Amino acid sequence: MVFSVKTYNNINQIGLKELGNGFQIDGDLAENPDAYIIRSQNLHDDVFPSNLKAIARAGAGTNNIPVDKASEEGIVVFNTPGANANAVKEAVIASLLLSARDYIAANTWTNTLTGDDVPKQVEAGKKQFAGTEIAGKTLGVIGLGAIGARIANDARRLGMNVLGYDPYVSIEAAWNISSHVKRVNDLKEIFANSDFITVHVPLTPDTKGTFGAEAFGLMQKGTTIINFARAELVDNAALFDALETGVVKRYITDFGTEELLNQEGITVFPHVGGSTEEAELNCAIMAGQTIRRFMETGEIVNSVNFPNVKQPLSAPYRITLINKNVPNIVARISTAVSDLNINIDNIINRSKGDYAYTLLDLDENDKTKVDDLVAKFEENDNIVRVRVIQGN
Repeated sequence: MVFSVKTYNNINQIGLKELGNGFQIDGDLAENPDAYIIRSQNLHDDVFPSNLKAIARAGAGTNNIPVDKASEEGIVVFNTPGANANAVKEAVIASLLLSARDYIAANTWTNTLTGDDVPKQVEAGKKQFAGTEIAGKTLGVIGLGAIGARIANDARRLGMNVLGYDPYVSIEAAWNISSHVKRVNDLKEIFANSDFITVHVPLTPDTKGTFGAEAFGLMQKGTTIINFARAELVDNAALFDALETGVVKRYITDFGTEELLNQEGITVFPHVGGSTEEAELNCAIMAGQTIRRFMETGEIVNSVNFPNVKQPLSAPYRITLINKNVPNIVARISTAVSDLNINIDNIINRSKGDYAYTLLDLDENDKTKVDDLVAKFEENDNIVRVRVIQGN
């Protein structure tokens, strides 16, 4: 069986090779594909093709994808967490150094000089750009995932004191964080004790406006804030007040809006924090591997709208079910199987929010009976999508 994939935004071709020979990329079937692989393509106004089963975002954020709508239509949305983490980490470290020494303003000023005595002008004017060193300063890191953990560790190596806040840090990430990074349990400790703050959390109703009037009110004067996560984490009106009073010395972000441009104390970069050649390749590789695994085995890893579900495929047939998270659904599935005198080799069901995902492995070689079972499932209003995968 050949699966079809439609790509957007020039996905790295080397990464797409991870799909293997069983996939047709942007070919004749791309108008009704099995999967999308995208980067920044905005899908919010799109009508999803009827055959679409998966969307892989070659990057961490999925704000350009209508995740709720995808869930309702039984489409699994994947991202590639950690694939561009090193690129973003380096961008943040560079921003720390640039802000402490004000190199961008220094360069802009130097390029205004003219005449044969430029060296003398440089010597006379350089005092205005005498900055500070980051060694010995305190960095607050909000979010200790793949990116935040790397920043915390490298900042420690550069001689900084590091405070880290993340109530949801995974066990895997925790193992990778230096023991010298002080974990705090309250955001207020980050705001009150940091010379520099960098934020690496997703945008949710709870995190929107994290940097608002209350947060700025806790900060010491001269704080630098770096936001390479999401624009809406910062309340711009409160930010402008904090800049005017000197509480915030500099705000650095790669989410540009018109009101932030050409403002004293604000440095805006294009949104390229994770856009290195290496990161784009890593994202494409991970996206390709994720789609291949899902299409060939039904296993889910790194989905934002469905739980991780892994189970070796050894049975003649596997049925995957995306269903509404309602009571007794597993019992109903089992009953439907037994009614057709089919044995269950293995079953695993995991829920996430309003939906659940089931891998149902059948000890049955009769394709007709399997097709009858699929038809039965498709008649159930609580089951959104059914797939059949043939085992080896």
